[in-house]
Amino acid sequence: MKSNVQHECDVALRPPGMVMNLSRMGAAHPTRLSFMRQLVRKLHAENVELKMELWRIDRRGYGEAVYSFELDGFRYGFCAFTSPLNPEDRTDRVIATAWDATFALHDGSICEATLERLRRNVPKQEEGRYRSTELILSRANRSVRMFEHVVDRLSAGMQPDAAMVRRVGYLMRTTAVYGNGKFGLADRRRIAGRKAFAGPFQAELLTVWLIRVFSHDLAEHIARCRNPQAACPLELPCRRALGIGNATGLGMAPFLVGHPALINNWVVAKETALARVRARKSASADEIGMFNSIIGRAVRHVQQLEVEDHIQSRRNGVLGNEIARLELDVQENGILCRNRPWDAVFQASQTLSLEAQELVVSVLLEPNAMLVDDLGNEMSCDREFEIDPSMTVSEMRRRFRNHCEWALAHDFTKPESDEVFWYYSEEKLEPRIGNRHREPGADRELTLDIARQFQQLGRALEGANDGFTAAEFLLEHPELRHAVRRVQNAPDHPYAEIRGNLIGSAMRPIDILRYKLAFFGATKFDPKSDLWTRITMFQGAPVAADISSHDADDWSFPVLTRQ
Repeated sequence: MKSNVQHECDVALRPPGMVMNLSRMGAAHPTRLSFMRQLVRKLHAENVELKMELWRIDRRGYGEAVYSFELDGFRYGFCAFTSPLNPEDRTDRVIATAWDATFALHDGSICEATLERLRRNVPKQEEGRYRSTELILSRANRSVRMFEHVVDRLSAGMQPDAAMVRRVGYLMRTTAVYGNGKFGLADRRRIAGRKAFAGPFQAELLTVWLIRVFSHDLAEHIARCRNPQAACPLELPCRRALGIGNATGLGMAPFLVGHPALINNWVVAKETALARVRARKSASADEIGMFNSIIGRAVRHVQQLEVEDHIQSRRNGVLGNEIARLELDVQENGILCRNRPWDAVFQASQTLSLEAQELVVSVLLEPNAMLVDDLGNEMSCDREFEIDPSMTVSEMRRRFRNHCEWALAHDFTKPESDEVFWYYSEEKLEPRIGNRHREPGADRELTLDIARQFQQLGRALEGANDGFTAAEFLLEHPELRHAVRRVQNAPDHPYAEIRGNLIGSAMRPIDILRYKLAFFGATKFDPKSDLWTRITMFQGAPVAADISSHDADDWSFPVLTRQ
């Protein structure tokens, strides 16, 4: 479905060929439109109060807990189950069968009978049995060294070491967050009409935020059990600094290809926000002050990033230096006092690296909430592309030439251009990639080869009868139905397609992962290879104790200070 966002200013949106380039996608940063930011604003506006209904956990941290809360007039329950985990079973991979903790978000209060049913099933995760009252299912493992460090320090009456908190940033890492009907959970349509969950992934991210709350409570509980007289709680600054970790792999990548209308709406909202901001004629003193504060914080945030990947580490180093120079240039040359000051900053960033250009986009949106935040309401999508069987070949050819000829740039006669194939593993039904020239399995290839499909469709359209309908055309070319659907919808969805070759040897899946993770709001992008990464969620965000009072937006580019 076409996005409802209207481009109402005189600054053009950045072209799809620029925005949907894989290299730029792999340099994305969270913005105030990111889904975590939207969720926290809702929790703050609703003055959500989290109540601990049950805490049946022993001194080692094993047992069960139940929380309850109301959101937008609906009652919810959240349960956590923890158990011992053998070191040899500890893994971030989705194929794991045991975890430190498992969780469920329940639609309604959790009574004793419901808790008993959840107790039997939630720790089994995929192998459990669930009802439509279960909205989200998740699991997580402790960050063993960090978790033990925090417990030790709290039990001795001290706060955790700030340098270690900065380096790690979380007590637990989620390894899966399931929703939308998977394993018998509630379909999205059960909650899509609720204001709190209208945006993308709001129920899933709410569950992650609750896991963060539980991880803090669990560490404090174990510390009190170890030393009841001396133990102290986490201070609020430290609580905010401890987010939730996550390890994300290839399973996330095909989502962007499989949901083109949804992705288009995400990108249109972000690009419209940027265009609105760039079109402003002037900036107030308060807005300039906020910009200066945020860009300074962004510099410090980047300087504090510690990653092992040499490519990302080098990029972070360049990014920190470039943003620091831009910050100085903006202040010394009075850029924000010019006509169209925000556009002047944007233009000044265009000579910098892609990482710096995209970070500047994020910073520019921060002081302009009134122009940006309403666009979050336009980022959902109620249905994906459908085929119009009556459209003529002549019209499809016109749409291909106007919107899809970017695919012709790739030469698929070269072995390196179709080296990769995507498939689902039999073991976990999770996406994987193989080498077409060296490994079996290409006969089970997923349809992520959009550029190749477009080329095939373009050739077939050139030789087809102009007056044929799409239905008649597909009778002769049924293998091209996926490409036909996308080409038909291309004019109304300019940002639906990744403008790259997703089966070429030069393709880095990590670029696709980062783009989606930035829309989620993830920070501390820490690649472990081209295939998977670790990230941190909700670091710096308000916690349950201050969600009503703390500034719901003052946590972009979190910076941790020494205590």
